[in-house]
Amino acid sequence: MSTSSAAPAAKPPMRDALVAAAFQLFLERGYEQTTVDDIVALAGVGRRSFFRYFPSKEDVVFPDHERCLADMTAFLAASGEEHEPVRRVCDAARLVLRMYAENPTFSVQRYRLTKKVPGLRAYELSVVWRYERALAEYLRGRFAGRPDGTLRADVIAAAVVAAHNNALRSWLRSDGKDDANAAVDHALGYVQSTFGRPPVVLPPGERPEDVIVLVSRRGAPLWRVVQELESVLGRG
Repeated sequence: MSTSSAAPAAKPPMRDALVAAAFQLFLERGYEQTTVDDIVALAGVGRRSFFRYFPSKEDVVFPDHERCLADMTAFLAASGEEHEPVRRVCDAARLVLRMYAENPTFSVQRYRLTKKVPGLRAYELSVVWRYERALAEYLRGRFAGRPDGTLRADVIAAAVVAAHNNALRSWLRSDGKDDANAAVDHALGYVQSTFGRPPVVLPPGERPEDVIVLVSRRGAPLWRVVQELESVLGRG
């Protein structure tokens, strides 16, 4: 008669083990009272292994932001002229939401921890600024040559980040129980309706390049409308 034993459980990847150990200690002892030595001792690795993955203790609190920022940058770089720019940056912001929604428990824990530690709030603001800068750089390229193109790009990027973060914080305050996608879609809808342009439905047989759609504020002076139209025609 043969016997069999259960295979030992696979150890989590070292990076994940360090994150798990860090948050266990942060919750038990507090962030300020936990050292890198404490984290590596609990994870069962050396200090060199920690710094191979995380430049500082702050970085272990936000382990996926570098990957997400790289994904967002690649997403925007793959954009074409067929992509409406405001909708495109809104879709890029949804990549950040997806990162948070992948692990709601961890995201809620981080949110609570960040609220308590001023240094982490400052770190988080620097991360948010990098997302905003990536969105703004893409929009500046799309609005190049237009009147107030840089201003428009920066304002829209800031609006996208503000709308996304408002919805994200609302979801985190619900302990991750509300519908995150619905909340972010609702918030970003304000940005798209304010700054974006509606899709153009062409008559049968008409080519896209035959149509120019110009969106202007009600009451804008005629010279401003003509200037914007000339800018668009000049680009063509």
